[in-house]
Amino acid sequence: MFYPNGIIKSKSNFIQYGNRGMNLENDINDTNKYYLETDVAIIHKKPTSITISKVDYKSRYDAVIKEAYFKTPSTTDYNGIYKGKYIDFEAKETKLDYFPLRNIHEHQIKHLFNIVKHGGIGFLIVRFTKFNKTYFLSVDQLKKFLDNNKRKSITLDFFDTHGYILKESLRPRIDYLKIIDKLYFGGTNEKEN
Repeated sequence: MFYPNGIIKSKSNFIQYGNRGMNLENDINDTNKYYLETDVAIIHKKPTSITISKVDYKSRYDAVIKEAYFKTPSTTDYNGIYKGKYIDFEAKETKLDYFPLRNIHEHQIKHLFNIVKHGGIGFLIVRFTKFNKTYFLSVDQLKKFLDNNKRKSITLDFFDTHGYILKESLRPRIDYLKIIDKLYFGGTNEKEN
């Protein structure tokens, strides 16, 4: 583009890759905000419980945390309620063409198994950034994989066969409640009057 005084500005094809790991979390947070605003469901990100052990007090209003520890191992990322059912899930992203099981801790898997055992709905949302695909995988399918495989990762093919693709849209960003409706309620997630 040409401006007065001979200044030339061109449009850059620069692609930003910062905060890539936060994209799924942001999408889920936006989705959950939409569900709350439209009175469809109440689902929140769980806060991580930490103990602060060292603080640098530069001034009364400028304290900096220098050292902190997790109080207890965290369970999963999100929980809430939908149509009278408790929901609990973990969200993960991978840049690989498989999902490494080391990305989800054993205590988190046990927690999800217990949620289902007690009548709740538990699942994983996994995004494969390399393919721009996001999947819903029920705890039942996760258990089936763990019971029948010695692998240390879940292949993309397993997600294609046993999971559900979550298509991105404007609002809600990734409508995972559509899958919950299909699996647990046999209908749509439209608010009932």
